[in-house]
Amino acid sequence: MQEIYQRGPIACGIAVPDALETYTGGIFEDTTGDQNIVHDVSVVGWGVENGTKYWTVRNSWGTHYGEDGFFRVVRGVNNIAIETDCSWATPVDTWTNDVRHHLTAEEKKNTITKEVALKHVNKHHHEKKKTIEVTRCRAEKTIFENGEKRPEVHSWEALAPEAVPTSWDWRNVNGTNFLSWTKNQHIPVYCGSCWAQGTTSALADRFNIMNGLTGIQTPVSLSAQVIVNC
Repeated sequence: MQEIYQRGPIACGIAVPDALETYTGGIFEDTTGDQNIVHDVSVVGWGVENGTKYWTVRNSWGTHYGEDGFFRVVRGVNNIAIETDCSWATPVDTWTNDVRHHLTAEEKKNTITKEVALKHVNKHHHEKKKTIEVTRCRAEKTIFENGEKRPEVHSWEALAPEAVPTSWDWRNVNGTNFLSWTKNQHIPVYCGSCWAQGTTSALADRFNIMNGLTGIQTPVSLSAQVIVNC
């Protein structure tokens, strides 16, 4: 809650019981005990309704799903495993002072060697292994400027728990909606890309929040397709 409140939406993995797929509104509560994480979403806020605490979640199944593309799920009991596996990143302004990263020769090459099993068609041959060079998008190791994979101060170290409001929604902060647009990963064809949809949406939201939506005509929206292509 502190991370969402201070810095913006986060990406979380969830289970998807049948009832969630047919959800149309209200506070969802799975009764099957499903904890098998198979889907990624972004959590944009929380609240309380008639004494029931809930998370506000953006899905990537289009605005026709649930509550304009969102759903609410009971909070604090790890329903559908929503409190099990969450991630986030803090954007850094690299454009105001034009701070750029210059590729090294190693990065430009962007290759690794990998053991790949090659099964031969000839049944008389045994399975053999061959070392080949593979070009890929994923960095084998990322070095952070501060030498760590965490911010200097965690959100929960910067604010007392009692300072967190009882409800919060980045769709409406004093009348401003900081969220990027809600996507549909099934258009034009079905695509199991939730892992890219939820994360890029949460990151785009955080850029909007950092920018304060000032000086830009359209809110930031990061391309999930680029990540899928990679």
